[in-house]
Amino acid sequence: MTRLASFWSGLGGDPALVSRVSAVERPGVLPSRLPVREFAGACVGVCALAAAELAARRAGGGEVPAVRVDDGAVATAFVSERHLRTDGRAAESFAPLSRFWPTADGWVRTHANYPHHRARLLSALGAPDDPDAVAAVLARRSAAEVEETVTAAGGLAVALRTPEEWAAHEQGAAVARLPLVERVRLDSAPARELSPPAGTPLLPAAGLRVLDLTRVIAGPIATRTLALLGADVLRLDPPGLPELPDQHTDTGFGKRSALVELASGREAVEELVARADVVVTGYRPGALDRFGLSAEALAERRPGVVVAQLSAWGATGPWAGRRGFDSLVQVATGIAHIEGGRDRPGALPAQALDHGTGYLLAAGVLRAVSDQTEAGGSRLVRAALARTAGDLLRGAAGPGTEEGETNLSPTPWLAERDSPLGHLRYALPPVEFEKGPRDWARPPGRWGADEARWW
Repeated sequence: MTRLASFWSGLGGDPALVSRVSAVERPGVLPSRLPVREFAGACVGVCALAAAELAARRAGGGEVPAVRVDDGAVATAFVSERHLRTDGRAAESFAPLSRFWPTADGWVRTHANYPHHRARLLSALGAPDDPDAVAAVLARRSAAEVEETVTAAGGLAVALRTPEEWAAHEQGAAVARLPLVERVRLDSAPARELSPPAGTPLLPAAGLRVLDLTRVIAGPIATRTLALLGADVLRLDPPGLPELPDQHTDTGFGKRSALVELASGREAVEELVARADVVVTGYRPGALDRFGLSAEALAERRPGVVVAQLSAWGATGPWAGRRGFDSLVQVATGIAHIEGGRDRPGALPAQALDHGTGYLLAAGVLRAVSDQTEAGGSRLVRAALARTAGDLLRGAAGPGTEEGETNLSPTPWLAERDSPLGHLRYALPPVEFEKGPRDWARPPGRWGADEARWW
């Protein structure tokens, strides 16, 4: 509970409420050299506690519902993409060019799951779309050269670093100065008024309209969690930048999905912003500012809004504007060095930075709404995968690290249902509190199939 208490304190929560959380520990799940099991449980635990707290506030006070964190549920949810089945078909995993590669002096990891990233990687390397040819090119170059060359071309490649090398790096130092979840009051908007939570199960986010401008995993997990808790979540994507189908399915539970080009669809976006209670963005820092979607601009047009921003590398430092994914952040920060052996880097047993940061961001939003019911003010909540990695690395040499395998079956935390995409098997949400929801109200739908409007 020590890490959970630290997370809760960082979110501005009442320390006394930590006693409302109980844990079902299952040693051996999420086996790793770093304390991933404890870390994952803390991320989910503070999210569930923030949901329970908001439910109690909306009910007019009284005791906060008891929260339960089951390692089995958490471990299953943290690899939800691996459990997903669509009409019996398993989800696609990393693309052939998304992997570790030896270089002349070390290792790099590339990310090429999206076609445009693959094209930029190959162009930067001057290599054909063939893993053997790419390996031959990389073997002749230094890791640092590959990192800079590919990044300059708009692709994704990161050199393997040790935790000490990352701590000495300018970006590592910039991220280390940040809180785990940044919380900023933007103005003095009036206190938020919310009706009691809807029915049973308790839905603490019922009535909140969440505009979801996120992609990939961490941001969509945050908004998927808000949808679980009753929010009307509308995800917007540009028509020319489709999401990976299985990724969209896994993170699309409880949401609607619409297509809007931000540049040409400003009127539609403005109509949505005018009634949004929460805006969640997952693009690189500053990338959406030209569309009037900075936190300050949103608060000016929609006083009382909660703006949640997610990035890979943080909002400050020389890498703030770089693209990034969980696998690459693991490599840069030294996690891959710790998890690997002497001859090859390794990886966490789950994309724990993505999943963990998603629950932390959702917790930040829920806590911001709770605070608004008393103190008002538009709020900014910000999280970064690299900063989340820093907290996980705090356990690198400490007790509680776990290696080995577990025979725990995920079956108790899996469910099945029909959907517009086919018959789905999926991981149930791990956010549990007394009388709270056990599953999403609706399955994922087809990408871009909904209208860009609020219900």
